[in-house]
Amino acid sequence: MSEQTITYARNHRDQALEHLQHLLRFPSIAAQPDHSDDVRTTAQWLTQWCSDIGLEHGQLMETGGSPVVYADWLHAGDDRPTALIYGHYDVQPADPLDAWTTPPFEPTVRDGRIYARGANDNKGQFMVHLSAIAAYLASNGQLPINVKCLLEGEEEIGSPHLESFVRQHQAQLQADLVIVSDTPMPSPEQPVIINAVRGLVAAEVYVQGPSRDLHSGGFGGVIHNPFTVLVQMLASLHDDRGHITIPGFYDRVRELTPAERIALNATGVTDEQILHYTGAPALWGEMGYTAAERLGARPTLDIHGFRGGYAGDGVKTVLPAWASAKVSMRLTPEQDAQEIAQLFSEHMQRLAPRTVTLKLEALTVANGVAMDTSAPVFEAAALAFERGFGKRSVTRREGGTLPLVAYMIDILQAPVILMGFGLPEDGIHSPDESFALNQFYWGIETAIHYYHLLPEVVYSSS
Repeated sequence: MSEQTITYARNHRDQALEHLQHLLRFPSIAAQPDHSDDVRTTAQWLTQWCSDIGLEHGQLMETGGSPVVYADWLHAGDDRPTALIYGHYDVQPADPLDAWTTPPFEPTVRDGRIYARGANDNKGQFMVHLSAIAAYLASNGQLPINVKCLLEGEEEIGSPHLESFVRQHQAQLQADLVIVSDTPMPSPEQPVIINAVRGLVAAEVYVQGPSRDLHSGGFGGVIHNPFTVLVQMLASLHDDRGHITIPGFYDRVRELTPAERIALNATGVTDEQILHYTGAPALWGEMGYTAAERLGARPTLDIHGFRGGYAGDGVKTVLPAWASAKVSMRLTPEQDAQEIAQLFSEHMQRLAPRTVTLKLEALTVANGVAMDTSAPVFEAAALAFERGFGKRSVTRREGGTLPLVAYMIDILQAPVILMGFGLPEDGIHSPDESFALNQFYWGIETAIHYYHLLPEVVYSSS
């Protein structure tokens, strides 16, 4: 059955690409309120398209925020596994718009890639699975497994409503495994199954000085500038070895074993690749660890942006009333996100001088997860990658954060399989985000193989 479906998928690649291009035209930016209608329109289109390809019970489900799209096909039988396929249809803001070669919501194919916001993250990756389902149903009229699809619209803003949604609809979403394609491969020649994701604490730090903006000539030198305070505080959060200086920050971090270090360095991107992908003049980071180790298995702290004062054209010599910065910390699976959020808050309060008032707002607090990849569903994924990409997958840690992994495992009591098809050079969250067409097409074939292999591998081992 899978070979017939593979042939169909290969013969209908143009159609799969056309549907992806249609989806990419929606500016579904959940972070920006003026795009709330676009987010809902995207969900409505996906609901209809799921029905068009043969999925059933397609519905747009409210969450208190962006709607969730749900659809299923449950006719494979009780003796076949049920897979819950997760994806997110919201995307990052496209700013700065003038840095894009072509408009971010006018998908453009060039040099074997499709360029658009969301091309990889995550529309292209979840459309791998929907395209595989479409090929199965069109070529065979049935699937080898039962499937449920859950497409959310708030992942890029921390999925604030998804955990409560999954708890509320636990029975409807119950499955034997959860499939998530929202992670990268180090290269087209090396598929990867992720065995750990980092946690995340994101916050905004506000420093309040005077009650209003002041003239810097009249008050500079006697009123502490909030930007000066904020920059000095943030600069002190790393020492000259790239080590984070928050007391207690590393207390729960487990040191890597020699075998883990070998595996990370064997399958991770190289220093040269990182410099090529990023355009940076040199690498930086915590001393004592390679770039591959720092990317997947060490905690980090980054500053993302500043607000306050005046940054427009020309000169405005203002002493600002306030300044703020957005900061995040990526955490190893052993660290407790709530604890780190508290340690960060306490440290910032200690650093703040009495000349200002400090306020912190937590934006995201999510734990990391380490997964046991010895289960048969992971073996089936490794075999599927071998058939789809011609090389058996390896396991490695992922530097990003997927908050849903922890509570999917907790609530549904099902393994989460992270089998992504993106590449490091795809530029997610950046201008000119793209997705290699070969990754899209080979991903579809890998998904077809995976659905075919699941009943054989899972139940032959039970």
